[in-house]
Amino acid sequence: MQQIAIFASGAGSNAAGIIDHFRHHANVRVTLVVCNKPDAGVLGVAKREAIPSLIIEKEQFFRGDAYVGELRQKQIDFIALAGFLWKIPVALIRAYAGKIVNIHPALLPKFGGKGMYGRFVHEAVIAASEKETGITIHYVDEQYDHGAPIFQAKVIVEKEDTPETVAKKVHLLEYEHFPRIIEEVINLQNHR
Repeated sequence: MQQIAIFASGAGSNAAGIIDHFRHHANVRVTLVVCNKPDAGVLGVAKREAIPSLIIEKEQFFRGDAYVGELRQKQIDFIALAGFLWKIPVALIRAYAGKIVNIHPALLPKFGGKGMYGRFVHEAVIAASEKETGITIHYVDEQYDHGAPIFQAKVIVEKEDTPETVAKKVHLLEYEHFPRIIEEVINLQNHR
């Protein structure tokens, strides 16, 4: 049984989709939700689903062991970043090399990097008069939004679109693709 930890900082809509996708899966389960904000909605999602949660503290995450000990103790095999807003420390990347994926709300390498998340990405897409945007699911490395891409999906940006309408289109792509791509990545790793 492969055990997934979802790292999230917000409402938890992507986390809920991932949890639902693996709810009856024979070989994969979401067994932990990790969050850096004690009031984040994702913690309510975890509670409703009876999934343990871990609220992390900045000092230990960045200057300590990055919670690697707790993750190993809980037998976590794979990490999905679903709206997690902190950069992942090297200690965690090394401990879970090739087993951490992130979803970004743009077609990387465009509109990535520090500070490029949520509405900031969609505002930048509109300001740049982009004709398309989408999602990128990628492996996590030591730089923001830099790891090897796994999957991209696109949507058209219409002239009348606003950051809010673009966000809605992008969210639909996230919900449609992220759980499935996580499953495909885990299956690939299990067959190596």
